Amino acid sequence: MKLLESTRFEAINNALCIETGDSKIAGRIESYSCKMAGGDKAKYKRFNSEGVHPNDLQALSPPQGLSPGISQYSRSVSGDEEGPLCDTISRKTLFYLIATLNSAFPDYDFLDVKSDEFSKEPSLQYVMNAIDTNLSATAREYYLPLRQQLWAAVEDEITLSECDIYSYNPDLGSDPYGEDGCLWSFNYFLYNKRLKRIVFFTCRAINPIYAVDSGFGSDFAMDEDELD
Repeated sequence: MKLLESTRFEAINNALCIETGDSKIAGRIESYSCKMAGGDKAKYKRFNSEGVHPNDLQALSPPQGLSPGISQYSRSVSGDEEGPLCDTISRKTLFYLIATLNSAFPDYDFLDVKSDEFSKEPSLQYVMNAIDTNLSATAREYYLPLRQQLWAAVEDEITLSECDIYSYNPDLGSDPYGEDGCLWSFNYFLYNKRLKRIVFFTCRAINPIYAVDSGFGSDFAMDEDELD
């Protein structure tokens, strides 16, 4: 996955580093090309080493907050109408999501992540509401002036109406945001098959007491007086 440079995203990412009295927020939006090169090709070969076909369907988990079968996109993996309903993803698209995570979090290896740690989101509006709710509730006065600029930049980069949207919802053991003090986090992939591009939007909010040890960096460093 090749990171595509975007000055608009860079400006938004700077604005998504927010410090409030109750939390510290770090958000990041990045655009990736799905064209595989170099190391990606070797990882893709390893990913399919069990002899599976790239178009084989993998079962996803339902979106967080929804029950299995509630999505209008749900279908049976086996094709049996009486079987369990779930959303599915091709093996190749699943690799794109995993490769995006590997590029976004280079200190982690996600190649063994299973499909049921991902979900297909029911609609763009559902995702926008979830993101807006989290950021508005935590940093309303900072986020509201940024909201229109953020979504306009994403639209211009990926053409939202053409996207399938997925989320990564791991257990705490494999979550790069699974450290103590994390108040909430999200990881969304906006995938445009025609453009062969993914926009990855990741964000977390953390308790200020844990901010220094959790990798927020010196910009969020506090003196001892602030912890009293």
